[in-house]
Amino acid sequence: MASEKSRVLVFGGTGYLGKRLVKASLREGHPTYVLQRPENCMDINKIQLLLRLKKRGAKLIKGSVSDHESLVHAVKQVDIVISALSSSNTSMVATQLQQKIIDAIKEAGNVKRFIPAEFCIDPATMVHDLEPARSLNLRMMDVRKAIVNAKIPYTSIAANCFAGYFVPNLCQLGTLLPPKDKVSIFGDGNAKAIYLDEDDIATYTIKTIDDPRTINKTLHLMPPNNTLSQNELVNTWEKLFGKKLEKITISAESYLATMKGAHHLIQFGISHNYPIFYKGYLRSIELKEGDEEATMLYPDVKYTTVEEYLKRFADMRPREAWEGRKEVSKL
Repeated sequence: MASEKSRVLVFGGTGYLGKRLVKASLREGHPTYVLQRPENCMDINKIQLLLRLKKRGAKLIKGSVSDHESLVHAVKQVDIVISALSSSNTSMVATQLQQKIIDAIKEAGNVKRFIPAEFCIDPATMVHDLEPARSLNLRMMDVRKAIVNAKIPYTSIAANCFAGYFVPNLCQLGTLLPPKDKVSIFGDGNAKAIYLDEDDIATYTIKTIDDPRTINKTLHLMPPNNTLSQNELVNTWEKLFGKKLEKITISAESYLATMKGAHHLIQFGISHNYPIFYKGYLRSIELKEGDEEATMLYPDVKYTTVEEYLKRFADMRPREAWEGRKEVSKL
């Protein structure tokens, strides 16, 4: 007889990653709950998404991160708690929200595992030494310490670089779409980064929740076919796009100079990306003793490659290249 699936509660279940976590949990057959927050009662997009998730089988629990009793009530219904509340907020808000969830889990006393809202480069590596990314990194470590001090079983997910924010735009800031004519190359363009389809991040996360091998550990998502330099990423796009792009080399000094006077989200992006593309920190990351790597633990998961991800945007290639390919196909 198959063992009963753990019950899962997702905080931030209508968010960019949260909705994917809910769907992945449902696919794996877990009774899945989503916190229905009163703060979103006037957001038509979130309301409609909640209804679609409910139609898929998700159960909605009313509660608010500002109402401790409602959080405790929600947590007591489940075995696993996943926080997908945005951790990209550069203020203290994200940390405070996570702490409220930790307090509720501690009081409830029934949770078998908590997955905090990290889903980024492992903050324990301390690769981010520029502000404002550095402060966010430190606050994530504060959350980890609070989880350990509360004696809550956990798994941290080091998802590295979300494909949606890095792959189609070839790592350019200020756009999420592929460049058509020219592309900025950071340094020599040879520093490696690790890119993950957000649906795959959700799939690997749900795989961990009943896996004793990942308890009180960090799971690193490092698919070998998605560990590419910016030059390799651009080259892959050029082959699909049917056109060579003009390359503009950006020095480290010029890159950092763009922070001055920029919007705070752009400043965050620059401080986050600098150690990746100019110092090559992702290439040098080694797993700590006891950490695990997702593709090794779960070889059955067929992850989306960078090339497959880029093919979604391939119909944006220039018309002349498309017409040329049609002519060749007639020969």
